[in-house]
Amino acid sequence: MKEKILWLILILPTIFINAQTIELPNTVISVNYKYIDATNNDNAPILVKKLEDAIINYDNEEIYELYDNECDTYNVSFQIPEGKIIAAIDKNGKIIKTIEKYNNVRLPLTVMQSISNRFPNWGIIEDVYLVKYHCEANSLKKEYKIKIKNEDQIITVKTNEKGDFI
Repeated sequence: MKEKILWLILILPTIFINAQTIELPNTVISVNYKYIDATNNDNAPILVKKLEDAIINYDNEEIYELYDNECDTYNVSFQIPEGKIIAAIDKNGKIIKTIEKYNNVRLPLTVMQSISNRFPNWGIIEDVYLVKYHCEANSLKKEYKIKIKNEDQIITVKTNEKGDFI
């Protein structure tokens, strides 16, 4: 009898240890996974993330009733004072392509370094960040148009996200 009680004392804790459940985080399944993967950048400015989240979370049910079968896509525009996204969306809510424009965003370090290396005594006045995405080409093109000034001279330069001049 003592052996059975001893065995129960040893076995019961192992049963409780093995009975733990682990909760997994919620999984989001989206038709726009390509856009999410392409634009996922932790270093992106907050206003860029704000507009990209708005387009990702856009509910096309409201406009689906207005959808015209003659066209394959319809355009949806999101705008704040600092930026704008125009997205072509199909009837299923998939983002086909986007054109994004943001004014005076925080420039990436590589872009600022390449400008300061090439134009050492120049200061940045303003910048425009352009993003073009297309799902079929699986392409994302990022470009910066930057106005710089040196005393009385002002010029505009273009770079990509790596700081290479275009």
